[in-house]
Amino acid sequence: MIKLRLGLALTGSYCSFGKLMAALPALCEAYDVLPILSENAQRDSRFGPADAWREALETACGHPAVTDISGAEPLGPGNALDVLAVVPCTGNTLGKLAHGITDTAVTMAAKGHLRNGKPLLLGVSTNDGLGASAESIGRLLARKHVYFVPFGQDDPAAKPTSLSLDYRLLVPAVAAAYEGRQLQPVLV
Repeated sequence: MIKLRLGLALTGSYCSFGKLMAALPALCEAYDVLPILSENAQRDSRFGPADAWREALETACGHPAVTDISGAEPLGPGNALDVLAVVPCTGNTLGKLAHGITDTAVTMAAKGHLRNGKPLLLGVSTNDGLGASAESIGRLLARKHVYFVPFGQDDPAAKPTSLSLDYRLLVPAVAAAYEGRQLQPVLV
């Protein structure tokens, strides 16, 4: 049986990388995963050196990461992916996707993928999801072929506007998006 080809695009929500890496074995078991890294996801942070995250991701997926716009551009015309998941998806990337801005490897991959009418799955991870990024989330919820990993407030007391996807629902959310449906409930 041939596995579905999943593009897994990471943006710069560095604090989420550990959670994603914990979810990666189940994702790689279910799908053939191609990692895509935004330019910001390729920077060192207080959560670890970028090279270590990239090496772990490439080892788990068994593919070298797409790391720039020129590497991401052929994915759309080549019809290379069945589903593209942007996980974690920062408020910055949400805004770019909501407004058609294509200036990173991730947004280029998304543009080409949506051009083919294929599902784009977003895993929200932003401190301003119930603030400045709320408008972008609303726009994208209404967009054809765009789906969300169910998400909710990750720390309502300390960070009242912060939203994060539920990583336990990542694999079923990919399957639902491939089937053209939103995994419910969206808000958890």
